[in-house]
Amino acid sequence: MTTMTVITPDPLGDAAAAKAWLAAVRADEDAIDTAITGALELVNRAVHAHRAAVGDPAIADVVAESALAVRLGFGDGEELVDGRYAEAVEVPASERRRRRVEALRPTERVAGVLAGRESVAACELLLLRARADFDAGRMREGALQLRGGIEAMLADRGDFTADGQAKDLAALDEAQGEVDAAAGAALGGVPSPDHVDAATEALRIAERILRRERAFHS
Repeated sequence: MTTMTVITPDPLGDAAAAKAWLAAVRADEDAIDTAITGALELVNRAVHAHRAAVGDPAIADVVAESALAVRLGFGDGEELVDGRYAEAVEVPASERRRRRVEALRPTERVAGVLAGRESVAACELLLLRARADFDAGRMREGALQLRGGIEAMLADRGDFTADGQAKDLAALDEAQGEVDAAAGAALGGVPSPDHVDAATEALRIAERILRRERAFHS
């Protein structure tokens, strides 16, 4: 078991201010998500650097859903270095995430693939990697992965037959030029915010297509 502690560079002030911060965050699900997202971005920058340094593509990014426990808290320097807190709260698994995972019924899908009743589309892992890159702040890698994922999805458009897919596939057709532009910009450096916005919107459409298809076949 591995324990990771992410320490924010912004001081919380005295104990009273820290307690007030923790109480406010505890009562606000969006604030909790923001805090966890920020921590994971830092952790996954380190994971990304380690993955490249050792040349092992099997090292995965860290996700909150896989953690046995996630805590938010505060403490002094020595406490935090030792993985301890002056005060902390455990963050329950998000109900929205739980419902989404259950809705996709991953165990049944795995069984279907192993039995040969279903297959994994070429675009799926490319789009998953693009999502992981964007969420981790790796905009260049995300834009390049996304271009391949969108091209693969459009090449296999005949496999997406659920109601409503035609409209979203047409939207992807229209967005493909912007996705290509974002990937082209990524080759020359970090893509602009406009490129990133266009690319992430295309990714959301592609993810919606995948979710709809999974629900259709479940």
